[in-house]
Amino acid sequence: MLVVLLALNWIISSFFLAPPERSPVSYTFFLSQVQGNNVAEITSTADTIEGQFKKEVAYTPTGDTKSEQVERFTTQRPSFADDDLFSSLQADNVPVNANPPDAPAPIWQQLLIGFGPTILLVALFIWISRRMAGAAGGGGVLGSFGKSRAKLYQPEGGPRTTFADVAGIQEVEQEVTEIVDFLREPDKYRKLGAQIPHGVLLSGPPGTGKTLLARAVAGEAQVPFFSISASEFIEAIVGVGASRVRDLFDQAKKVAPSIIFIDELDAIGRARGSAQSLGGNDEREQTLNQILTEMDGFTGSEGVVVLAATNRSEVLDPALLRPGRFDRRVVVSPPDLAGRHAILVVHTRGVPVAPGVDLDGIAASTPGMVGADLKNLVNEAALLAARRGHSQVQNNDFTDALEKIVLGTVRGLMLTPDEKERTAFHESGHALLGMLTPGADPVRKISIIPRGQALGVTFQSPSSDRYGYSAIYLRGRIIGALGGRAAEEVVFGDMTTGAESDLDQVSNIARQMVGRWGMSDAIGPVTVLPPPGQESPFGLDGVAPATRELVDSEVRKIVEECYTEALSLLRSHRPQLDSLAHRLLQTETLDEADAYAAAGISPSEAPGAVARGEAPGSAPAPGIPHPVATDAASANGVAASS
Repeated sequence: MLVVLLALNWIISSFFLAPPERSPVSYTFFLSQVQGNNVAEITSTADTIEGQFKKEVAYTPTGDTKSEQVERFTTQRPSFADDDLFSSLQADNVPVNANPPDAPAPIWQQLLIGFGPTILLVALFIWISRRMAGAAGGGGVLGSFGKSRAKLYQPEGGPRTTFADVAGIQEVEQEVTEIVDFLREPDKYRKLGAQIPHGVLLSGPPGTGKTLLARAVAGEAQVPFFSISASEFIEAIVGVGASRVRDLFDQAKKVAPSIIFIDELDAIGRARGSAQSLGGNDEREQTLNQILTEMDGFTGSEGVVVLAATNRSEVLDPALLRPGRFDRRVVVSPPDLAGRHAILVVHTRGVPVAPGVDLDGIAASTPGMVGADLKNLVNEAALLAARRGHSQVQNNDFTDALEKIVLGTVRGLMLTPDEKERTAFHESGHALLGMLTPGADPVRKISIIPRGQALGVTFQSPSSDRYGYSAIYLRGRIIGALGGRAAEEVVFGDMTTGAESDLDQVSNIARQMVGRWGMSDAIGPVTVLPPPGQESPFGLDGVAPATRELVDSEVRKIVEECYTEALSLLRSHRPQLDSLAHRLLQTETLDEADAYAAAGISPSEAPGAVARGEAPGSAPAPGIPHPVATDAASANGVAASS
């Protein structure tokens, strides 16, 4: 390869170093240019004359009809020529040289340009190879690729995270604390015949604290803790990932007992040979096979505990989830009311909170939020307090920050009177149906101040957390979401693009009612649609076309029935709709008490104040946004989502 590079380099350099070609001209044409004083210089060797004209001239070779532009020329002086050429050249002050005009460059230039780039490239390659070999402990460039990139946690390196920083997931914390205790005092468990679990898999929605819990384990454990992301195993070269897995477990075994933490395990742990792995490569499967072998292979991994986190446990390979590999699978769910309060206490420890701040009330108004959301809420409140010049974070800072997160940022958009009125009726339709529909979540706030991409927002949230949702509640959600479009039809007789996000929400809920939750008599208690995010590529989900058509028909039936009920409710309560809309036009924003007062409805007696027959819980069903925020889109048809 080196010889080929050198030869190629020499050929290319020879081409670039070669002088431009000279055009042959007749001696008669040359004499005419001498007489015309158009010769810049010449070089004569024997009868050969080479030179350059002062300016390009057109020359037509004998027997040819096509002329060419000539500047550098060569010609032959006939031996029988009897002219005084030298005198003519002297008379025109034309230099006459004896040295070859197209002599090659000096040999040192030819060597430098011919071989220099290749030699420099080889030297750079050797230098990089030695640097990488030194950093990786030997093995050269190819050897260093197979080295693990896991980071060894050093508790003395800075502030450490402990279990005191983890709140709202006590049951999960207990599962992991037992692992740490086993590594600290193994004899207490071994004398009873207990074996240390090989692996603990933390799964749950994003932001619930899986990685935070792993950092707490690293801070609490008095054993070496290796941390790595699953994507760092993958390289373009097949076999590198498996080599890195071997190297990681070798390092962990040398200092056992130890803990290995693999974040986002689904990057390499997808099921092999399934539809989810279409488009995958051999590199990922080899890496997964190596992890399976290391965790519970022929020899096992004595004293090495694997802690992994993922928010897509449903796509993992079954061999990875069996006992002996991940013995424990712990679901980290969104926190309940008490958990949210504990998380807020943790995140406000370093924040100067005013005495009047009600953390219990803030926790009650944030159902469905996870730890990351609550941390962001505290940070936004602190930023808002700093902008307002407060010395402490006050209660209105928290409420305004919550509105900003849930409803969107206020933007200075000036609406025309007609747009403002239509937006007020749109949001009043949402709110009034939320008050009138049995089982609906209470209306917490209505606003026609443009936020984000929305012209107005209606915010609803339950009084307590929920575990499950009945068909009556879901239909109430659909009716409430269709309230804006229905109000526009009742009041103005037409409709706008403002209901775009409402229709997206309605279609999503109705389709899952029919296809996933068995709430349609025509489909029956069967699941015909995959969960969101798990759809098979190319529609290969085993559902017959006739069934798909039936699902679409049932979805349309549910939506049309709910829309008819929404129109009927608004027409029968038109005075309350007008009162609420006019009050909203005056104040632009109504909180819960003002909204119910403007509609003339008592919050304690409203059909939608209490979700009858609903069990309290902590998490919304998959695909159901929670809390509810319906909005009117901007005039360009772009709907905001909350």
